Amino acid sequence: MAPPRLDIIIVNWNAGKQLRRCLESILPVDRAGFELSRVVVVDNGSVDASLDGARDIGLPLTVIKLGVNAGFAAACNAGTTGSTADYLLFLNPDAALYPNSLAQPIRFLELPENKSIGILGVQLIDDGGEVSRSCANFLRPRHIIAHTTGLNHLAPTTFPHHFMVDFDHRTSRVVDQVMGAFFLMRRQVLEELGGWDERFFVYLEDVDLAYRARKRGWLSYFFAEASAFHRGGGISRQVKAARLFYSLRSRILYAFKHFHPAVALLVLFGTLFVEPVTRLVYAALGNSPTTGGETLRAYWLLIRDLPSVLSRVWTLRHHADTPARALRPAGR
Repeated sequence: MAPPRLDIIIVNWNAGKQLRRCLESILPVDRAGFELSRVVVVDNGSVDASLDGARDIGLPLTVIKLGVNAGFAAACNAGTTGSTADYLLFLNPDAALYPNSLAQPIRFLELPENKSIGILGVQLIDDGGEVSRSCANFLRPRHIIAHTTGLNHLAPTTFPHHFMVDFDHRTSRVVDQVMGAFFLMRRQVLEELGGWDERFFVYLEDVDLAYRARKRGWLSYFFAEASAFHRGGGISRQVKAARLFYSLRSRILYAFKHFHPAVALLVLFGTLFVEPVTRLVYAALGNSPTTGGETLRAYWLLIRDLPSVLSRVWTLRHHADTPARALRPAGR
């Protein structure tokens, strides 16, 4: 019987030297029990030299240049087009594999008793050598409302974050969602879901995918017996205002896709009119004019983009079950 095959998909946007370190980390990985079919780098219109020398590393590499920044979800879909692999690993360029990162998780997924597990994540080790709190509960209205009003800062035990910060991530278990930095899944699951939802430019597309998979009976699993390195925010920390803008926009879209319309409207109102005030207050109390400036820039971007946001909201309400690949939103 032929061993299962794996494709690794890496979305690159000006990742610099991090991309090369990521690719080089794949070479010494233990491949016992599976075949590495392809390593696909999907470049989202990078203008740096991050792709230089990538083909010389010695991997079965395919480079797809999109020419523009099409967003994370769209790039993931482009990277999986035509794939015949059994498993797909979506790996961030600011991550790196260890020797045990792949063989054990795939062996675990191949066990007959684990056939209902569709998505798997491993321990993510940060710059300081600590295990990151990378798993999360599905995003609920209470999480967004607490974040919007600042109650998660004032009373974190009463209004906890949706990330599972109280879980030490040292034991394996079924979870709602694993972080998209290392997102190993069965190709069958992605095909059933119609791909990543490209209406999410970046942020919450992994939560959306895991939630849609759970509704179809596929579980997400945190596998603590294997690990990988993840710097965290390695690319997006370059553009903090843009990062906040995309995060806020994705939250609005997620609410209109998965929450009751009345609740989604409450999220929209809170995001536009309440949260900027709470963010500026915390910036002032922390004597951080830089943070305050980034907040104002992010909200200016959000206000300018409201027509596009509302257009996406309409498609989410009226085409919620349409395969994600079939919807190409305007105004990326």
